[in-house]
Amino acid sequence: MRLIVAARRFSAAALAFLLSSVSWAPPALADQHREGQWYLDDLRVSDVHRITKGGGVTVAVIDSGVWAGHPDLRGAVLPGFNVLGNGDARQDVRGHGTQMAGIIAARGRSGGRGVLGLAPEAKILPASPALSALVVSEAIDWSVEHGARVINMSFLVLDDETLAAAVKRAARADVVLVAGSGNDGERNGAGYEHPAAYPEVLAVGATDRAGKVMPFSHQGPYLDIVAPGADVVVANGDQDKQYERVEGTSVSTAIVSGAAALIRSKYPELTAAQVVRALESAAVDKGPAGRDDAYGYGELDLVAALDVAASLTPGPEASTGAPPTSGSRGDDAGLPAVAIAGIGVLLLGGAVVLLAFVRRRRRIRV
Repeated sequence: MRLIVAARRFSAAALAFLLSSVSWAPPALADQHREGQWYLDDLRVSDVHRITKGGGVTVAVIDSGVWAGHPDLRGAVLPGFNVLGNGDARQDVRGHGTQMAGIIAARGRSGGRGVLGLAPEAKILPASPALSALVVSEAIDWSVEHGARVINMSFLVLDDETLAAAVKRAARADVVLVAGSGNDGERNGAGYEHPAAYPEVLAVGATDRAGKVMPFSHQGPYLDIVAPGADVVVANGDQDKQYERVEGTSVSTAIVSGAAALIRSKYPELTAAQVVRALESAAVDKGPAGRDDAYGYGELDLVAALDVAASLTPGPEASTGAPPTSGSRGDDAGLPAVAIAGIGVLLLGGAVVLLAFVRRRRRIRV
């Protein structure tokens, strides 16, 4: 009952972003579906698919549900979870969740028909609805418990301590959390910047075909990376209109989630923090040099991110699941911790020897 009351109270506000995160445009013609995924060429996805297709990775899509019967998603969608218990997460009440799932893991069809996901061998774990912080918190916990290694959150809700705690739990469980930064002018009031604004979450903005940040893409100090998000053809959850041409940071978020799934598939030993580090450090710097509030660390470069991931060795951070922190890490120019520890051992050993020598001299004098 607590969830239902909370959902009714916040549904209108939270759903506003979920539905408006994609700006609707005329549907694509049947023979333009794959051509409408222009970012596949820009990101050199065909080359990447010779290396990895996302096999063995489960991506949770917390959204409006995912239509498991879509021709391009057959075999991709796992049994899901409706938090409120009033629907089937493998049915899409708005179409939005199916769009995100298709960008991440659509299988496409023979002859290059239909849409193709960035990680077409990954599995989609649908959780719905994305209505309020409380409902989303339950969805995050359930997704982690059911094996999600990446969680896609193409929506915004108000900050809430319950949601913040769920995000922290997922990060500690070594899950990559990805969320849209939002579309200015389309959110229902101020303050709707979460879960993207949490430090554990990879916040994504949108760029156009030229790599320029879209005017609607929300900017701010928490933005981490940008990715294509304009004029894209997607699979749709409406059985009468199975494809749509859309734009928004939701699209960009799903692209980055697909990229994370590819890295986790190829390099399963890497931590969530290292996956995030690979994506951020390989991004193509845009705007002012270094990180900025419009582009974050830059635009997604999928091939370079895989190269960076290949160079990483899992470290102690694997136990924390915490994402990397930006900026200086302190006095890195000093002695490494291992060297300091070694010096300490030598000093301690020397002190013991000296003490033994002094005591021996004292015994001789007596």
